[in-house]
Amino acid sequence: MKKGILYLIPTTLGGETVNDIIPADVQAKVVELRIFIVENIKSARRFLRKVDRSFPIDDCEFFVLNHRTDPGELYSFIRPAIDGKNIGLMSDAGSPGVADPGGAIVSLAHSKEINVHPFVGPSSILMTLMGSGFSGQNFAFHGYLPKERKARINALKRYESDTRKTRITHLFMDTPFRNMNVLDDLLNELADPTMLCIASNITISSQDIRSMTIKEWRIKAYDLSKKPAMFAIGVNV
Repeated sequence: MKKGILYLIPTTLGGETVNDIIPADVQAKVVELRIFIVENIKSARRFLRKVDRSFPIDDCEFFVLNHRTDPGELYSFIRPAIDGKNIGLMSDAGSPGVADPGGAIVSLAHSKEINVHPFVGPSSILMTLMGSGFSGQNFAFHGYLPKERKARINALKRYESDTRKTRITHLFMDTPFRNMNVLDDLLNELADPTMLCIASNITISSQDIRSMTIKEWRIKAYDLSKKPAMFAIGVNV
């Protein structure tokens, strides 16, 4: 029996206008699928309705993959593809497998010789890098910062020091409710000439991407609370 395909489906990162964010061929494939592995069923259903208001959601099967999912359940998620059915993998992070738990399903699909087909779509990491003006040749993404303040400050200073030595771009993030704590640490602990990019609300109408020195950010900082944001320390190219 021919196996199905695991399609990696990008989402809008919260943006309302699907046509401006998701390519038409991706939308066309999405409406063909009826089995989905998702991080959150509510947000997945909302995305599917954006793609096609008449999408038959009640005819679909959803498997939930997040940080609480038992790894022992993953085989059952991929089983339909082994039986010849196509599956869509969606992430709340925009691009499946990038800073989200979808990588575990992709790895399992490869081990079962299931074809993996990633689609083009938004990634807040790459969009921040693109919009920063920092080096796109040498960069690292560190995910979430440590919750404990001392460890967080140590990490930020380590990124700053490494950027000075190597010109590497360091990208990182935190939860929206801790964004202002992160910003306070950046402005209070890093040196005046250090370059910082903050990209908030990526893909939605209030998107804001700015790169300035720490000294300039102390004057022009804005409220990041409740806004999904990505941070980058780098050097202008």
